[in-house]
Amino acid sequence: MEPLPPKNPGPERKPVEAVILNPETLSPAEVVAVARFGARVDIDQDTLRGVADFRGAVESLAGQDRPVYGVSTGFGALAQRHIPQPLRAQLQKSLVRSHAAGIGRPVEREVVRALMLLRAKTLASGRTGVRPQVLTTYLDILNAGITPVVPEHGSLGCSGDLAPLAACALVTMGEGEVLDSQGRSMPAAEALAEAGIPPVELAEKEGLALINGTDGMLGMLILALRDMENLLTAADISAAMSVEALHGTDQVFLPELFEPLRPHPGQTLSAGNMRNLLRDSGIVASHRDSDHLVQDAYSLRCAPQVTGAARDALEYAYRVACRELRAAIDNPVVLDSGGVSSNGNFHGAPLAHALDFLAIVAADVASIAERRTDRLMDTSRNQGLPPFLADDPGVDSGLMIAHYTQAALVSETKRLAAPASVDSIPSSAMQEDHVSMGWSAARKLRQALENLTAVLGVEICAAARGIDLRQAAPSPATGAVLETLRTRIPGPGADRFLAPELAEATELVASGSVVAAAGSVVELSHTVSLD
Repeated sequence: MEPLPPKNPGPERKPVEAVILNPETLSPAEVVAVARFGARVDIDQDTLRGVADFRGAVESLAGQDRPVYGVSTGFGALAQRHIPQPLRAQLQKSLVRSHAAGIGRPVEREVVRALMLLRAKTLASGRTGVRPQVLTTYLDILNAGITPVVPEHGSLGCSGDLAPLAACALVTMGEGEVLDSQGRSMPAAEALAEAGIPPVELAEKEGLALINGTDGMLGMLILALRDMENLLTAADISAAMSVEALHGTDQVFLPELFEPLRPHPGQTLSAGNMRNLLRDSGIVASHRDSDHLVQDAYSLRCAPQVTGAARDALEYAYRVACRELRAAIDNPVVLDSGGVSSNGNFHGAPLAHALDFLAIVAADVASIAERRTDRLMDTSRNQGLPPFLADDPGVDSGLMIAHYTQAALVSETKRLAAPASVDSIPSSAMQEDHVSMGWSAARKLRQALENLTAVLGVEICAAARGIDLRQAAPSPATGAVLETLRTRIPGPGADRFLAPELAEATELVASGSVVAAAGSVVELSHTVSLD
């Protein structure tokens, strides 16, 4: 079965060759480097010695008569059964095999790599109590480019991402299915043998330690942070281009209207970007003294308020992700005292809420972009441009159906904004009676961001055509974007096959080329940086 295609390849970046796995300092940028760009992961001997020290506490407890959850008991609602010593290795194998119960198409390679890196980060903290060889085997699989096949459906986002992580744990045992570094599907045992990686025989607690984390949710959140930062800056650019194409004003982006009067940092930042983007615009200057409009429509005038609010949500989600990166998620967890304590830190609520929040604001940014595109289509509101920006209206339909496509994407994105985290389904014989649905929140956010990318691509196509049809020159910054677009997409003219052009524009947005083009001319500010 072929894996799902990438939701959004994300902006390009300079390659990072290697990341040193330090559970206290691993950064979101390093997660992206490993997950998306294939950076190698190394670990130092001091960290491995710490893992071995914590493992000693687990082995001490394993030798005692007192039952310890995850070490000498069953799991979930079966935790009351004490497991004798001869059955404990089988207990860990059975746990992994039974929990690798996902279904659906395999998730994207970058998601699996992020999930594995983050689980390795927690293993490296020592708090899970695994032996060092479990951790190094996990990293060997990651560095060999072997990607466990992780089905899309199966996680409730509580007790961690159990089914997805179990699919990865299964591979460390030499079982299950993987994609090799060339993307070929094969049995895990065969891929490990080709890479010279011996499978692990799991000991007490190690199966549980491999599957009990929020790593899938967190990995997808970190990838979304990088993509959304790029998209919000692209939204500032597409809005500025629409202001030009629709003969709007730049006076509503003056700095004195923001920080002194309404000091939300996001809208101040987006307004500053739009002000810089429109600086020295010949189009804006051409009608500055006109009284054709007393005020621009909200979709133009309020663009910084909407995209800026999304930036503030992004900053909140970034703080959540950074806190979770410092966490050691497992149940039970090894304490400094040497004791092993059950806990609820695997509950994905903090991540689920942040993921849902980002899906909401992605829908809002997509919605306002579609409203600007709609104005460009309508002769009653587009300030003298032809209907649907067509070359010969009536014979040509111009961008009429491109706008339909954009509207369909926005409608779907609004549906994806319905929060997953408010829906809890009890499981495990009511032992796990409230769950986060954070994995589901992350999956729909990835789709929402893919949709937003295309929505912005359509707006940029429309705004660029509107700019081309004006008699005056655009600003240097939007002109640079227009020039980049025109290397891939021709300007106004008779109707032609539009789908490839919209795909090209979407790719220019996703790759960061649109932001890079404008940023080569003017300074653009960002909310978070994952470089």
